[in-house]
Order: sequence, then C-alpha cells, then structure tokens
Amino acid sequence: MDLKEKLVSSFMAFEDGLDLDHPVHEERSNAMKNFETKGFPTKKDEAWKYTSLRGLQKVDFSIFPKHETTLEYKDVKKYFLHEIDTYKIVFVDGVYSSYLSETTHDGVDICLMSSAFSKPMFQQVIEVYFNKAASKDESLTSLNTAFSKEGAYIYIPKNKMPKKPIQILHLATGNEAALMLQPRNLIVAEDNAEVQIIERHQSLTGNEVFTNSVTEIFAGKDAIVDYYKVQNDEPTASLVDNTYISQKRSSVVRVHTFSLGGKLIRNNLNFYQNGERIDSTLKGVTILGDKQHVDHHTLVHHAQPNCESHQDYKGIFGDSSTGVFNGKIIVDKIAQKTDAFQQNNNILLSDRSTINSKPQLEIFADDVKCSHGCTIGQLDEEAMFYLRSRGIPKKEAKALLMYAFANNVLESVRIPELKARINKIIADKLGVRMGFDL
Repeated sequence: MDLKEKLVSSFMAFEDGLDLDHPVHEERSNAMKNFETKGFPTKKDEAWKYTSLRGLQKVDFSIFPKHETTLEYKDVKKYFLHEIDTYKIVFVDGVYSSYLSETTHDGVDICLMSSAFSKPMFQQVIEVYFNKAASKDESLTSLNTAFSKEGAYIYIPKNKMPKKPIQILHLATGNEAALMLQPRNLIVAEDNAEVQIIERHQSLTGNEVFTNSVTEIFAGKDAIVDYYKVQNDEPTASLVDNTYISQKRSSVVRVHTFSLGGKLIRNNLNFYQNGERIDSTLKGVTILGDKQHVDHHTLVHHAQPNCESHQDYKGIFGDSSTGVFNGKIIVDKIAQKTDAFQQNNNILLSDRSTINSKPQLEIFADDVKCSHGCTIGQLDEEAMFYLRSRGIPKKEAKALLMYAFANNVLESVRIPELKARINKIIADKLGVRMGFDL
C-alpha cells in the first residue's frame, strides 16, 4: 500500500472518532475527495518542477502515533526561546502537551484547535475563518484539511495584544519508525490587534518525520502580525509548510522564514491583500549543506490600490544542496499605486550545489512601482583578500562575508532574543564563533 492509499483508508478510521454533524465535517470530506482525485503533486506540475516528493511516498509512515509520550522540559529546553517569557503551545508527536505548554483565555484566546472545534464558545470564529483563506484546490492543503484536528488556535480580539509573544512548538520523539504529522493552525488578529508568534518543528531523533502543516492567518484593519518560522531540523525530517494570509485595510503582516536544516523543506507562503494601504513583508534566510533541499514558493496578490509588499530572500548553498525560489506578484487592474519589491540573492559555495530561481510579475494595472531581481554567484574574492590582508583567517573571513550577506534580513527581526538565537544558529552552521555582539 502506497502512502496515498494509506492516507485515504486512514481517513475512514479518523472520521469514526469525530462528530459527523459538526459543520467542519463537510469541509473535511470535500478536502479528502480533492486529495484522492489529485494525489501528491509531482514534478509534472509547474509549481513543483524542482521538488519531488517521490522519496517520501515510499516511506511507511504511521499516520497516527500509537503511544502518547511525555517529555521533560530540561530535555527540550534548548528548542524553546527560553530567554524570555512567552505563551507556549506544544505538541509531542501531534498530541498536545499540557505539561510543556502555557496557554491563556485572559482577554485573548491562546489554546488548541481541538478545543475550538469542540466548544460552542469558539464556533462563531471557526465558522467565519476556518478554511476560508486556505486553498481548496492544492492537494496537500486539502490533505491537511481532511485530517484537521489539532494545532494552535490563537484569537486576538479588537484592540488587544497578548502580554508576551507566543511560541508554537511541534516535537517528534522518534518513538515511531516513521511518523507523518498534520498540524493545523488558525490565527486571527481582529481590528487594531497585535501579536508576535514563533513557530518551530523539531525532530528529536534520526527517525523519519514528514510534517504537512497548514496555517491560516487573518489580519483585521490596522492589525499587526509578526510571524517567525525557525526551520533547523534533523537531516531525516521533511516539512511542507502551507501558510495563507488574508489582510484587511491598513494591516501589517511580516513573515520571516529561517531555513537552516532538514531533509526537504517546501514553504508555500501566500498573501492576499483585501484592502487599501496594506503592508506585506516576506523575508527569508537559507543556509544548507549536504543533500538538503529547500523550496520557497511565494505569492502576493495585490487586489486593492495603494498597497505595498516587500520580498527579500537570501540563500547560501554548500555541498550538494539544492535551493528553489519561485516568487509571484499579481497586481490586479484595480490595484493602482501598488509598490511591490521582490529580491532573491544566492551564494553557491560548491560546484555541486544548485539554485533554481524564478521571480515573476503579473501586472494588470498601469500606475504601479514593481521590481524584481535575482543574483547567483560566489563569495567576492576581493572582499576575501581584504579581510585576509587584515589578519582574519580564511574560515572566519568567509563567515563574516556570509553573515553580512544575510544581515539585512536579520536586522528586521523585532524580538531581540530571537535575533540573538538565530545569529547563534547561523554562526554554528558556518562553523565559527563571531568575535562581536550579534
């Protein structure tokens, strides 16, 4: 039985434990029908031309964990941003861990999707927002919708801001020989609300893990959402991350993606601007080695006038690693005075590393300011010579140049402790200790 057949048959067992009269049931059933029809995407699909999931489909993944596992905080503390106080929503092998979590209903709701699905007090929000931004056509998103049960539920009412940032952490223990996880997150920031969120997927062993995640983010009028994705997993962990963001007038949403480790990572990041004076920011840093593969697939759809979007992705690829950047900006005819910027810069450290970059603009308005660009090259030899002539060893000189290359993305991180943590991870990846405060 291949993975698709296993998932389709497992859906029947999954349904047996659910309320079939719940409004979400129809959404799940329709989504499974779509996945059953389409199956996993292949390299014949233009959007997946450079990324293959065939290897993952050959693995005998467990769809549901057989045992519930308890972890001690001291054993996983290093994966938390423990330098500051935060709310925490933690899942172990897809199961909520109350022991490791800190949730709240004090003016805001920071809790679980399973609670939101089952409790009447959350039903209005679920009916208005659940599966309204996510694609009904994309097969892996449909697969996640079909199995949607658990994940983070974050609701920030009008004019509210949580007292501290929020961490969403998904841990895989390796108790299963191979495990597939399908977390579903819903984040709603109503008018003039503000929230900061850090998300991380982390495997704790060398066993295979395949995570198919979907996150829907809704930003109301004048809302501000800062979302940080830290992807620094084991070389046996694969992640398909589907994020859909719907913005209303004058809202600001910033998403930073740090892809620093994992076997295969596919980031589908989709922004939909549904009002005027919206600001959307997409930034990313990728540092890979070995045979790792990262694919950033972005979309910003400008549907209203007087809006901005800024995309800036930096990639550093060594050994036999592969990078993909496929960014698209769509400007509708009505979206006059749009200011859209897209840039993808890459450094190849090895003759065996590869980058496939495809920035795209589809502009149907005539009064816009849109630009895109891509660079692929190696480290500047003159800059290397300058640093070496000042007594800096070759290894440290290379690290300084690579850090400077990625620094404009790091500068925009608005949580100082997270910025310091990312800098430390980058220094470790580069194999050096920086002699100055990052």
